[in-house]
Amino acid sequence: MNRTIRTTEDVLVLLDRLFPPAESWWDRFYANRSADRPFFTPAPDENLVSYLDRGLLAPAPAPARALDLGCGPGRNAVHLASRGFEVDAVDLSSAAVAWAGERAREAGISTGLHFHRASIFEAELPHDTYDLVYDSGCLHHLPPHRRVSYLALLDRVLAPGGHFAVTAFAAGAMGSERPDEELYRLGELEGGLAYSPDELRSLFRDLTPVEVRPMAAQEPGSATFGLPFLLTALFRRPAGS
Repeated sequence: MNRTIRTTEDVLVLLDRLFPPAESWWDRFYANRSADRPFFTPAPDENLVSYLDRGLLAPAPAPARALDLGCGPGRNAVHLASRGFEVDAVDLSSAAVAWAGERAREAGISTGLHFHRASIFEAELPHDTYDLVYDSGCLHHLPPHRRVSYLALLDRVLAPGGHFAVTAFAAGAMGSERPDEELYRLGELEGGLAYSPDELRSLFRDLTPVEVRPMAAQEPGSATFGLPFLLTALFRRPAGS
């Protein structure tokens, strides 16, 4: 059959095929744990730690639920669980999820943290909504059409009054700044897409910005992770929406 498109999802899946398959690439990426990649550190993002230390995010009074999108080897998910959140963490790579599970066990976390090997758009989550949705490096690896799916996911799972935090390549520092339409002609994302502060505010315009800033650089061996070519943003969903 040549005429197979009936739904918006059919269109999205068709557009997915214009880019290289992601799952096998990420499995290869995480398979070599000894590779010199700063993202392989077990340290959590400095901005996440800052949000928690300043009280912008809190697991109390009731145990708050957090959803970690594209969790990789679990460094932020493990930290959230250690700070009292009930965490569901999702990643497309089975190699990443296996590594994340090992890190959780090494940290002595036996409850309140669950890893799911799945696309963030297909994961069967145990809860309808989450008080925090955290994304460190997932958004900037999505092709432009999947922002539609991403916004729909966020609208579905972020609780009223909840927070959404995202870390992405910063425009002018790292990542592709090509217009969206050029990426389809090219057939690749050039390692990831760069975003400016205004682009993040526009993309998530239905949420209230709390803080948008460059990630603060951290010294090697620091207890927190930070690279200055990343942009961080924290948003809050209005309580009535």
